[in-house]
Amino acid sequence: VQLQASGGGLVQAGGSLRLSCAASGLTLSSAGMAWFRQAPGKEREFVAAISWSGGSTYYADSLRGRFTISRDNARNTAYLLMNNLKPEDTAVYSCAAAPSLVTVITTPAYWGQGTLVTVSS
Repeated sequence: VQLQASGGGLVQAGGSLRLSCAASGLTLSSAGMAWFRQAPGKEREFVAAISWSGGSTYYADSLRGRFTISRDNARNTAYLLMNNLKPEDTAVYSCAAAPSLVTVITTPAYWGQGTLVTVSS
């Protein structure tokens, strides 16, 4: 199983980015997906998660309203749209997969390698 995250880069504060997580060796339609991030010198933190059907989503309270998680099971890809980015959003963003929405938040079974997002002020 491989999860390939992409879409990171340098963006000015207030800008937007959309991250993608492409899965191989795993049928996304049967898995919960999530995004986590790790800022320099900080521990990894949960960002957002989505159920296998896309019908349920869950966000970190501090990010709700600015970030949107979605998925396209036909493309075996999950997305994270980030709007109104702030310098404190600078981090390596990684995607994860697990059999359910709960387990992808608490104990992900699979991890992608991460993509760097840098937000300049």
